[in-house]
Amino acid sequence: MAVRCVVLDFDGTFTDVETESAPFRAYFQSLMADLLGRDLRAEWEREERRIVERPEVHGWEFDGRVVAPSTADPYLLTTATVQGIFDAGALLRNPLLRTAISQTLYGLAYERTLTAFKPDARETLERLVAVGLPVYVVTNSRTDVVSHKLDQLGLTQRARVKVMGEAKKFWVTPSTRPAAQFAMLPEFEAAPIARPVYLRRGRYYDALAAIWEATNTLPEETLVCGDIYELDLALPAALGCKVALTESKRTLEFERALTRRHNGHVLGALSELLTLV
Repeated sequence: MAVRCVVLDFDGTFTDVETESAPFRAYFQSLMADLLGRDLRAEWEREERRIVERPEVHGWEFDGRVVAPSTADPYLLTTATVQGIFDAGALLRNPLLRTAISQTLYGLAYERTLTAFKPDARETLERLVAVGLPVYVVTNSRTDVVSHKLDQLGLTQRARVKVMGEAKKFWVTPSTRPAAQFAMLPEFEAAPIARPVYLRRGRYYDALAAIWEATNTLPEETLVCGDIYELDLALPAALGCKVALTESKRTLEFERALTRRHNGHVLGALSELLTLV
């Protein structure tokens, strides 16, 4: 089927994530030092090094499951490092408390991020909108923060790019919608790594289903583009969407392999997305 709807991730997909996240790590570290009442620099470096040395083994864990590579971007690496510090010190062992505090610190640190778009971000969005397709940005980040960043891009038809924030693509939970297509999904897909790739991400599905309802489109008519396979593409691919992975120096080989398994595209540049619509 032809593409009739485009869904895009934001951080790392349209942005230079290395540049924009530069203040994030330092501020998160200072918040953690304040929370625990000690200098964490040595612990932080140790945990970060442990993760980076074996990225295929150490994934980012949420609610007892590894839901993404912990080195996929600086945000995940920082969050995984914080988890490692908590684990090493047997701190915040109540998962609900840990999640609440971690997400609060994350939100505070994310407010310090810079606005740094990829060189072809503006042109790509302009041309996508010009085609006449509905374009949605679905992101784990806050709607207001991402909307503000997009405003700075100077798009001629900014109002046509809709933002759905706090999508919680990392939540492996049931959908709030009574949807047969979600219920039929397998729990996970096999991957060429020593852990499963979970598919039933209910909050992300809810966001996608709302888009299909609003645009009167189907998964098979939807192109989804993101930079982290597990968070952005695994669920859409399982639902039958067309998928595209924007690769970076952090992309792991299994992400490319799974994208191609679903007849998806691995993009060397964001502008290559235009050839797919």
